[in-house]
Amino acid sequence: MVSNFENYTRYLVIVLFALFLAACETVPKESATSSATSSTSSTSAVEIIDGVYVGSDTVEMLAIDVPDRIFFAYDSYSLTKAAQNTLEKQAKWLKANGSATIAIEGHADERGTREYNLALGDRRANAAKDYLMTQGISSSRVTTISFGKERPVNSGSNKKAWAQNRRSVTVRTN
Repeated sequence: MVSNFENYTRYLVIVLFALFLAACETVPKESATSSATSSTSSTSAVEIIDGVYVGSDTVEMLAIDVPDRIFFAYDSYSLTKAAQNTLEKQAKWLKANGSATIAIEGHADERGTREYNLALGDRRANAAKDYLMTQGISSSRVTTISFGKERPVNSGSNKKAWAQNRRSVTVRTN
């Protein structure tokens, strides 16, 4: 016999799952065949290739010649070759600085719901962490946090801003 508590729990799980699915709003994808867009800032060239930001005007350094951030395509947490190269530089630096610990912040652009973007930011931060772990970095040295769309680096509402905001940022914690 099923108790009232078990019925209530089942009902609650179903309602929460339905709310979660409703929160996963889908925004139409940009054309995957879009051409590269270029513009020039006062400090460097900016390129967006297949929806992934590859410029350097928002990139800071974790250490000398070690970029602090990687960028992602729209609605994706897959690592590009450029992202892997940056993470390999970060791993090399972390190996040379054995006591350093880091936090990886996951970010998304303004499109989509708050809940969806927090989940996407989490997947992006964890994709970076997982790659660092494949490079021999202990998981105990890396924490992750998602800010979703709450901390944009560019507050614009255009392709350039969105591409710059789809990122993960590595921050030294000690």
